[in-house]
Amino acid sequence: MGTYKILVIDDEKSFLNVVVRNLEAEGFKTIYTNNPNEGIIIAKDTKVDLILTDAHLEPIDGFTLCKIIKEDSQTRNIPVIIMSGKDIEEEDMLKGFERGADDYILKPFSFKILSVKIKVVIKRYENDIEKDNTINRIGISFDPDSRTVKTNKEIIKLTRKEFDLLNLLLTRPGKVIRNSYILQTVWGYDPALYNDTHTVEVHIYSLRKKLPSHIAQKIETVSGIGYKLNI
Repeated sequence: MGTYKILVIDDEKSFLNVVVRNLEAEGFKTIYTNNPNEGIIIAKDTKVDLILTDAHLEPIDGFTLCKIIKEDSQTRNIPVIIMSGKDIEEEDMLKGFERGADDYILKPFSFKILSVKIKVVIKRYENDIEKDNTINRIGISFDPDSRTVKTNKEIIKLTRKEFDLLNLLLTRPGKVIRNSYILQTVWGYDPALYNDTHTVEVHIYSLRKKLPSHIAQKIETVSGIGYKLNI
């Protein structure tokens, strides 16, 4: 594993400079721009390991940028982390995940935490080892090899995180899975450094919305602990 190269996009130049300086202090290589359209061009023309973009950009916002990156065959395998202020609405966070964002970090943030998030997200892409067998359970056909989910032969489109979260639930039916374990397994976070259960809540909410209601209701919230798939 060499030094990771991070593409940073933020139209606030002073903050952009702070982020770049701190990432380089953490050992990353950086390439940066304050123009999202230029950022898309850089992503296509330069090998980068991850894109770190602000949510509120002009003339296109970070959510649209993420969608463009994930829909282009040249760039869709580049992970994206979105930076945003703490006043971001849950609806906007869901929009980002729907468009392929791999993670969020809320300003102001610790650059140590940002460094951990970046390494975890990149590592997950590097070690994306898929399972061998299709799981048929609770009316779902779940194929880890092709990363597809079907109900009655209809494909359900899930984000990367939603897919991995459903995989965890399906492979441990009837068992309570703690939030800390979900964060560690699906996101790769060290519970000692990051244990924000809101990340899990947002993805469970999004996953339930995409599944047929009779299947979604089988995902039980175990208050204060985690989640369980009832079969």
